[in-house]
Amino acid sequence: AASLLVMPVLGWAKLRVAAALGSRALRADAYETIACAWLSLTTLAGLGLNAAFGLWWADPLAALALLPLIVREGLEGLTPERS
Repeated sequence: AASLLVMPVLGWAKLRVAAALGSRALRADAYETIACAWLSLTTLAGLGLNAAFGLWWADPLAALALLPLIVREGLEGLTPERS
C-alpha cells in the first residue's frame, strides 16, 4: 500500500529531473518506478477482491490487466531509439 502512494510521486519527480538533465537512463528508471505503482495497484485490487468477496480469479485477472503495459514496454525496448 505504501508503494502505491510513494512510487507515483517518486516516478514523476524522476521524470522532471530526467528532462532537466536530458538523461535517458533516469527517464527509463522513472517509467520503471511508475510501472511499480501499477503493479502495486493491481496486486492490491486482486488480493482485496479475493479477500473481501472470495473471488479467487480476481488476482490473476488483475495481473492480466497489466498485459497492455507489459507488451508496450517490451515492444518499445525492442525498437531502436532515435536521438
